[in-house]
Amino acid sequence: MTDTLVAPAHEHPRTLVLLRRHGSAVGGVVVLAVVAWQLGGGPLLDGLRGIDPPVVLVALAVGLLTTACNAARWRLVAGGLGLPLRFRPALADSYQSTFLNTVLPTGVLGDVGRAVGHGRAVGALARSARAVVLERFAGQVVLVAVGLTVLLSRPDAFSVLLPGPVALAAAAMVVAAGVVVAVCVPRLRAAVATLLVDARTGLLAARVWPGVFGLSAVALAGNATLFVVAARAIGSDAPVVQLLPVILAALFATGLPIGIGGFGPREAAAALGFCAAGLPAADGASASIVYGLLTFASTVPGAVVLLSRRGRAVR
Repeated sequence: MTDTLVAPAHEHPRTLVLLRRHGSAVGGVVVLAVVAWQLGGGPLLDGLRGIDPPVVLVALAVGLLTTACNAARWRLVAGGLGLPLRFRPALADSYQSTFLNTVLPTGVLGDVGRAVGHGRAVGALARSARAVVLERFAGQVVLVAVGLTVLLSRPDAFSVLLPGPVALAAAAMVVAAGVVVAVCVPRLRAAVATLLVDARTGLLAARVWPGVFGLSAVALAGNATLFVVAARAIGSDAPVVQLLPVILAALFATGLPIGIGGFGPREAAAALGFCAAGLPAADGASASIVYGLLTFASTVPGAVVLLSRRGRAVR
């Protein structure tokens, strides 16, 4: 009798650990399952049929462009913080990081790895981590700025994707709670203050910010181009102007810490966006799936970097 009562007490912590470790992946699978339930399996099959060797070659070329931009951006921010970083190692680390972000949950574990590796190499682990945070933040700022510009010019294009009052209230409460925690916890308050100081020199300095935000804009244009390629691959002939709001929403959803490689939230955003634009929702899901697969293909050089480094470590 005692054993029966005690056993569940040991199971709860294990369940919580599993949820913490795999909750992001499970969330992505759930969202993707809901999309499949609503649209059927057609979008997935259409997406797979839309991939051919020329499209994969385009993905590799776009991946080289965007990864080079990210590496150069990282190098600029690190240099602003006084951290030496050569371009070739930065490019290799960025490729490896992008590959790991694509195949692992949350989409940030690759960035953690490159921050730790660079930090150990230069003897400044905390500053290296802040450099990665700031350069990733710069990319998100450009995405949001371009998205707001499109939203102001074409508010109807985002009508289906805009959150309702309840969602906005919940988001505001989460932000307010985060601010309160940051102010009340001394260590966290000190960390935020240090990050803001570094932002002035590593991101907003006159010799840094034009290159950082310019490179972010080029990388965003590359990702948007790849999504257009994915849409054309599944047979959609919608004008780029019509697709742009959908693409921006899908790219923003890709960055959410849910799922693996953005699958799930991105397909939901693309399907809703296509619907709002007067296009078939199934085409949005199909294009998003192709985009995800092409993004994975573009990170294959990162897998090569990872395997070569592990091979050297074993020897």
